[in-house]
Amino acid sequence: MLGMSNSAESDVATWLSNARVVVVFTGAGISTESGIPDFRSPGGIWTRFRTVYYDEFMASPNARHEYWHQKSIGHGDFANAQPNAGHLAIAKWQAAGRVRGVVTQNIDGLHQLAGCDDVLELHGTARHVQCQDCEARFDAGPLVEQFLATNLVPKCDACGDGRLKHATVSFGQSLPTNVLTRASEWCQQADLLFAIGSSLVVTPAADLPRLTKQTGGRLVIINRDPTPLDSLADRVIRQGIGDTLTSIDQHLDTLNAFQ
Repeated sequence: MLGMSNSAESDVATWLSNARVVVVFTGAGISTESGIPDFRSPGGIWTRFRTVYYDEFMASPNARHEYWHQKSIGHGDFANAQPNAGHLAIAKWQAAGRVRGVVTQNIDGLHQLAGCDDVLELHGTARHVQCQDCEARFDAGPLVEQFLATNLVPKCDACGDGRLKHATVSFGQSLPTNVLTRASEWCQQADLLFAIGSSLVVTPAADLPRLTKQTGGRLVIINRDPTPLDSLADRVIRQGIGDTLTSIDQHLDTLNAFQ
């Protein structure tokens, strides 16, 4: 059911107030309001560079250099971004005990910066680099600066010659099984799921909202464009994410004032 009005946000606030288990699932759309581009959109990084697959990265020094070149160009978008009103509203709900946790397709770490402390990152994080040989982790910033200064792919300081890659899931690399399993459990337990800023086309992540509906929960989709799951949703809101979540939060505060 498509909801565009204040009444839809009021209904969602009531559901949020009454829900036992709430899970928030987010995609790139929530971070565009923080200035982070949607990589799939025209002009995004994925439209300007060739894809470096994981197996190619592992096997080829030239592929690793291309990978670091692409990642270094996009690093500033993450490093300089700050949480927006949408991130802050979700963090407020989690701090109040209303949200069980956040499942995100994003690699920007903005949910954590906003104050969320239980976040499942399906695609990893661009804020860290991990050695593919010894699994040591490092902050991404200094290594990106090193690459930009020298044009040389950094090597692992922990094991000496390990292959360093951002701690994200690359093309051709599987999602971490433990993270996906936990996300699935959360969605099955939820009686209310928010799907926010996701196109809901990339599986298996896009199948998670279906789990909530299959176990009898409500689904609220907040996204700029239509998604394949709109027909399953109890509410679809195609407004700005920050404004929408702020409005829901204001309705929630009003409900709490009368309880």
